[in-house]
Amino acid sequence: MRSGFVALAGKPNVGKSSIVNAVVGKKVLIVSDKPQTTRNRINVIHTTSDYQVIFVDTPGIHKPLYRLGEYMVKAAVSALKGVDLVLTVVDAKQGIRKPEEFVFDYVNQSNTKTIGVINKIDLVDGERIKSLEKKMEDGLKNCISIIKTSAVTGEGIKELLDLIVDNLPEGPQYYPEDMVTDRPLSFMASEIVREKIFHLTYEEVPHSVAVIVEEIKERENGVLYIRANIYVDRKSQKGIIIGNKGNMIKKIGQNARQEIEYLVGNKVFLDLHVKVKEKWRDKDFIILNEIGMKDDLRG
Repeated sequence: MRSGFVALAGKPNVGKSSIVNAVVGKKVLIVSDKPQTTRNRINVIHTTSDYQVIFVDTPGIHKPLYRLGEYMVKAAVSALKGVDLVLTVVDAKQGIRKPEEFVFDYVNQSNTKTIGVINKIDLVDGERIKSLEKKMEDGLKNCISIIKTSAVTGEGIKELLDLIVDNLPEGPQYYPEDMVTDRPLSFMASEIVREKIFHLTYEEVPHSVAVIVEEIKERENGVLYIRANIYVDRKSQKGIIIGNKGNMIKKIGQNARQEIEYLVGNKVFLDLHVKVKEKWRDKDFIILNEIGMKDDLRG
């Protein structure tokens, strides 16, 4: 049996979470077309009879503007240490510039062997891909190979998984075979609600949104009750999320509830409340609750 931990590194919105979902063949991580969708380190477990790969999905590495961003970068960088392999992901369309070189520096400092992944190849031509391959070979000192992928079409995903498994050591099965993530239900529910907000609201709202699950309990009728607070920076954002006559919050709740019910295999009553907390992205107590990184950042 081969087993090991594989961290993903890259700037925001290069498709790290989409690649993990494509590899495991199911949606485990939330995705959107907006940068910084992933705010925390999440282990996603892919198990067969021959191997167990634990993907360590991380926030995009970037120069932070808020304390929230500082925590996200710290989580991403710390995840590169002590793993067996790093997937360094770049966006084929955006290319390799200063932000990518910033990521390469952190990967090189980790001294961990890495696979370069050029994602979104369905959006560019072959000449551009060749140019990016050369830049990755030059920029990543511990690069063992470069794989071209499209998380949308599935191109290169099997090749990437095969290469990962070939480069993992022999080892134990760290998690039960039916486990796909090590995060609790409260975390997964808050992530699902946040994803629905990303998809349904205006572009300026998502980065100013935090979702904290306050209570989960099973009622006597068997329905799972989940109460969550949605925090925003400004009153105007609260109005956008609630919507005209409450239509938006109702739609967010319906979409999130359906996905949570699929996740838990049970009926769910999702009770959402919107609250204004000015400058919450600079307040530790909200950040640590919302992104679930208390243990990751301790010390």
